[in-house]
Amino acid sequence: MRIFLFVPLLVAALFATPAAADPPVKIALVGDSTVTDKAGWGVAFAKNFGTGAAVENFAKGGASSKSFRDQKYWEKALASKPTWVLMQFGHNDQPGKGPERETDPKTSYRDNLRKYVDEARAAGIKPILVTSLVRRNFDPDGKLRADLEPYAEAVRAVGEDKKVPVLDLHKRSKEFCEKLGPKECLAFGPPHQTLKDKVDGTHLNEKGAAAMAELVTIELKTAVPDLAKLLK
Repeated sequence: MRIFLFVPLLVAALFATPAAADPPVKIALVGDSTVTDKAGWGVAFAKNFGTGAAVENFAKGGASSKSFRDQKYWEKALASKPTWVLMQFGHNDQPGKGPERETDPKTSYRDNLRKYVDEARAAGIKPILVTSLVRRNFDPDGKLRADLEPYAEAVRAVGEDKKVPVLDLHKRSKEFCEKLGPKECLAFGPPHQTLKDKVDGTHLNEKGAAAMAELVTIELKTAVPDLAKLLK
């Protein structure tokens, strides 16, 4: 009698449907060209995660905290319904970029960041702010021209005010690049540059993307432990 009871149970176990794996945690990236996959740290950052996370990059070249919203890119990022969203602007918010992009780091830039944070939270998304990647433009004394510092400081202030994690990429990348010096930093940008050329100290090649993504990841481990658990 026991044999007849055992056989159906064995058959059922063999054909049982395996439990579905948990879907990966969705992470959205928002920002300008220095965050994109083609000219920024986005694609290298995504490679630092295991199968438990899926990174989707919404960053756009030329975008500022103002134009990213005006051109409806922010709507697309929200519509993707990520669990987390990392946001880095500043480069195209600076003076000289035109009224459709420029913001003031003491007023409108901060207002834009607060609005992004509030709207992300309202959509059930956890926001993370990232300070602007430093421009690799050196003075004759070997020091970087910290022209993005006012925008980085604005991010820190908004992060503290809104209780949002801040990845201080600006500070970390400034220290990193100054330690290397102008000659070594040429290896991070478009190819075939020399110190005599007009150097592109903003955008990243594959090597530069990997180096800066590592700095973002280091910041993440301290600032957002819950998300850091998904790193390789």
